[in-house]
Amino acid sequence: MNEAEDIKEKKLKEMKKKLETSRIKTEIQVNDSNFEEEVLEKSKTVPVAVDFWATWCTPCLMLGPSLEKFAKEFQGKFVLAKLNVDENPVTSSRHGISGIPAVKMFKNGQVVDEFVGALPEPAVKQWLDKNLQ
Repeated sequence: MNEAEDIKEKKLKEMKKKLETSRIKTEIQVNDSNFEEEVLEKSKTVPVAVDFWATWCTPCLMLGPSLEKFAKEFQGKFVLAKLNVDENPVTSSRHGISGIPAVKMFKNGQVVDEFVGALPEPAVKQWLDKNLQ
């Protein structure tokens, strides 16, 4: 191969990888009716971090972008599920949500770790790293 072909081949591989990565669904919206399927069942094959939040909650709005950023960066190592507590009181109550933002990590249908409050981005990454080993 000549240099131009090498560059073309390399660019093609990069484009394919970007396309594959973009197909991985890293963030989903969940609610009272689909929580069991989208979180509990899905967590049997891939860890699911659930962000319990509300539109009026300023700390939730601060934490959300960090979680979304890491969901993309981790490229399918976990799924971020977002649940609006005001619109989904049954699931919120069932999981003991009394303060938000609350984030729970589900594996094999069970909560394995959680935190409440808006953690700084490095602490969120550390929490994810610990739970995704």
